[in-house]
Amino acid sequence: MKLPYQNIYDVLKLNRYVTIIVTVTALLSSVFSGTMVFNMYKKAMDSVFAVNTDGSVIPLKLVSQKENLRVEALSHLALFHEYFYGIDNSNYESHLEKALWLGNSTVDNVYRQKKSDGVYNRILQYSLVQKVLSVESQVDLSTEPYRFETVTSFEVHRGSVIDRYEMVSTGSLITVDRNFPKNTHGLLITDYFENSLKKIKTDE
Repeated sequence: MKLPYQNIYDVLKLNRYVTIIVTVTALLSSVFSGTMVFNMYKKAMDSVFAVNTDGSVIPLKLVSQKENLRVEALSHLALFHEYFYGIDNSNYESHLEKALWLGNSTVDNVYRQKKSDGVYNRILQYSLVQKVLSVESQVDLSTEPYRFETVTSFEVHRGSVIDRYEMVSTGSLITVDRNFPKNTHGLLITDYFENSLKKIKTDE
């Protein structure tokens, strides 16, 4: 007579195989799904989309992060030096306020030193116009903080008299949260220092 539990070990062995197969299948499915999601994420990060005037979506290829960072770093430095040194008696307060948002306490220290030396009082008293002619920066993006050196050429107008100067400044850039419209590039100038200032002879 055949007992009902005679093949219990065979049944358990079969159940074990079924469990292993189901588990392996689920694991492979999860790995495959994860790989697909990761690939989709990478493709999405490599492209940005804009909406056209007719409502259609236009894919735009992003430049590399390094190239984008260099453009933003140079733009940030140009904006700062234009605000900080391109001043006259009508705009110096607003320009300096905007410039101070682009740097940390080291920039503020330079500003306070200039204020203590009477630089801004002379601009008001003699109606001086300080006009930035060019800002040329070199930035090392190999490691953060990113060291920079900037050569700023500017003119000081005293009525009909125009003096031209060239200043070399150095410092570092660190990444911070973007602040619209006060710090749109998400960078902050640190360790700021005015290394040299020389008067440029002109042919006039």
